[in-house]
Amino acid sequence: MIAMLLDQGLAPRAAALLVERGIDATHVSAVGMANAEDAEILATARASGRICVTLDHDFHTHLAIARQGRPSVILLRAERMSAEDANLIASVCFQCEVALARDAAVSADGRSIRVRRLPLR
Repeated sequence: MIAMLLDQGLAPRAAALLVERGIDATHVSAVGMANAEDAEILATARASGRICVTLDHDFHTHLAIARQGRPSVILLRAERMSAEDANLIASVCFQCEVALARDAAVSADGRSIRVRRLPLR
């Protein structure tokens, strides 16, 4: 089963919509991390075996600088995300499930998906 941790920029309701689709999704606000730093969110995702989903480009940068192979990160390149955009998250998860399980940095914008293996160089 896919398990993910949604960053602050995503609507908490998106986690509930993803759960309805069979995805184990938790929003950072549900685990007391509403104001956590990016590195802390990545560490929590890594420790709990979750994929991190974010709108923040810095997550890929943190992985590259630290040369970390985990956790997988999905970067959504969208200006305004709403809870209903859980459809995009679910679509990316299902299309990239194998890559995400093997540690990947994924970028998606609704039209295209880019997958890179971790660690980033």
